[in-house]
Amino acid sequence: MNILAAYEADISKHTAEQTQRVRMVWESIPAQLAKENKKFIYGAVRKGARAKDFEIAIQWLIDAGLVHKVERTRDVKVPLKFYADIDAFKLYLLDIGLLGALTQTPSDQILIGDNVFSEYKGAFTENFVLQQLKTLVNLPIYYYSKDNSTQEVDFIAQAGSKILPIEVKAEDNVKAKSLAAFITHDFASYHLKGIRFSMLGFREQDWMENVPLYAARAYVKDFGTKTHFFSKKK
Repeated sequence: MNILAAYEADISKHTAEQTQRVRMVWESIPAQLAKENKKFIYGAVRKGARAKDFEIAIQWLIDAGLVHKVERTRDVKVPLKFYADIDAFKLYLLDIGLLGALTQTPSDQILIGDNVFSEYKGAFTENFVLQQLKTLVNLPIYYYSKDNSTQEVDFIAQAGSKILPIEVKAEDNVKAKSLAAFITHDFASYHLKGIRFSMLGFREQDWMENVPLYAARAYVKDFGTKTHFFSKKK
């Protein structure tokens, strides 16, 4: 039995109605992540659907450890949980292996080269970075989007008293306009320094540090000890 069949068997233990709803959410996630705006849209699961129709299904997937829910934060103060917008969130899969299996992506495309990371609006890349971030058990992770704007920061992590804005870039064009505006304009008084994960090598600027994707796992392990990230001055 392959891994997807095993998960399908677990899902089918519910009532027929809930089984169908869990499957609908589960199967919608790749398409949700392939959008420019990866915010979870109930209408993309079923036309006209609302939160109450799929809340139980989503929670089951979270409790089963198959998906990660990343909520929007309205502000970047510690603790981030106070500023969570629970109605706006993204759903990511447990790992990119599952994402590849669900999308029937050939394994060699994931393991060899970087094409898969630059396709699908960066779905694999964002999921990969979140997968590394989630290795730190006590790291609250949110995302930020500005009201009435397309400006968005992929992840906002809270490492102790530090706020870490994180941008993920899959394409060759790595200009992080949203991250730059977030740090140098919108929240300039917070004296934050951003992290950008991309295909490029290590590079440091005053407001941002670029980290190559291959080093993501090792890099996030040291979040708690990095002294060059700052929270708002007292």
